[in-house]
Amino acid sequence: MLAMEYVYIGRFFNTYALKGEIKVSIDTDFIKERYKKGSKVYILKDDIYHPFIVERYREYKGDLIVKFLDIDDINDIEMYKGHDIYKAKEDIKPLKKGEYYFSDLVGLDVYDKDLKIGKVIEVIEGPAYNFIKIKREDGKTNLVPFIDNFIEDVDLKKGCIKIKVIEGLL
Repeated sequence: MLAMEYVYIGRFFNTYALKGEIKVSIDTDFIKERYKKGSKVYILKDDIYHPFIVERYREYKGDLIVKFLDIDDINDIEMYKGHDIYKAKEDIKPLKKGEYYFSDLVGLDVYDKDLKIGKVIEVIEGPAYNFIKIKREDGKTNLVPFIDNFIEDVDLKKGCIKIKVIEGLL
């Protein structure tokens, strides 16, 4: 039997109130899918992936407040504080063509035609569309909308993104 593979989705960094809710850093895209009611997540502690079922979640001040099924007291969950949260890779549905995980885009080199502009250092989720934050070769940073008008090609194998630079973009 093959060992299960896991994908990092956040970190349990603090408890919230006394009813077993936890504060989780948002370190994943597709939050609604990762933390939907009834989905299984795992907290890695002592090299063991401990399973939990999500009862509910909500966004709160840039983080998530997550409540697990059958965890109704702070004492039932506090021992996992400071540990990372994962999803089983087999539970994550494949992406559609043209969709990318934020983590796959961070670190890619960015080019305008054949000229290297810089590197993606962050992906920022916006209300209408997402942005890639590029650290340019000169040290400055720019946000570029991650939409077809500006993104010509994403090649994960070659580790690069080709963008269309228009006046005022960079």
